[in-house]
Amino acid sequence: MEKFSDIYKRAVERKGSEKMLKLLLAKPLSKKQLSTLSDDDWLEEFTRKVFQSGFYWSVINNKWAGFREVFWDFSVDKLLMMPPDMLEQKATDERIVRNYKKVKTITENAYMIHEIAGEHGSFSQFIANWPTDDIIGLWAYLKKHGSRLGGNTGPYALRALGKDTFLLSRDVENYLRAHKIIDGGLQTKKSLNAAQAFFNEMQKQSGLSMQELSLIVAYGVGDNRVGINQQ
Repeated sequence: MEKFSDIYKRAVERKGSEKMLKLLLAKPLSKKQLSTLSDDDWLEEFTRKVFQSGFYWSVINNKWAGFREVFWDFSVDKLLMMPPDMLEQKATDERIVRNYKKVKTITENAYMIHEIAGEHGSFSQFIANWPTDDIIGLWAYLKKHGSRLGGNTGPYALRALGKDTFLLSRDVENYLRAHKIIDGGLQTKKSLNAAQAFFNEMQKQSGLSMQELSLIVAYGVGDNRVGINQQ
């Protein structure tokens, strides 16, 4: 396993200077900040990421105002009271991407959020309190209890709303494979545990967030570019 100092040095060299690299890094939200997010915020972001999976993100983003109109700004309370036949009608609305299987995830994930909020005070509190040294455990929880939140969908939603998490982007995956930290399937328990152990060690060495570490690893490998897919 490389030392963090070597990974950081390479990222600095590729981005031109330490100043340039730091400009590309972003910190996650604090627990207090995360706790202020509403349940509706989480449902909206989960839905956005579910629909972005397999589509051009720009297509989904261009239609997002329509999604918000059709689904009452993703109000968990309103959506849970919606009868099934109304959901089917909404799935055919031209203001959204008409994919019934993905539309169904909205009420399914609304129910998950509602159930967790009932146990923990709010869904945001549940997310905020989950330890980052077992972030893959949160990924697994969302995959098991949510709808279509497996793979990178759940992690990307967490990152989008500020939960500290590393991402298994293409560049991060390539780094982990090149250094023989993982082999075999990316989403296997063995690979996920190895990735978590790697980032936990990097955090001990650096004191940085998982998000910053994930970015630094990505910026040190692959195409020398700036973008969300390199996180």
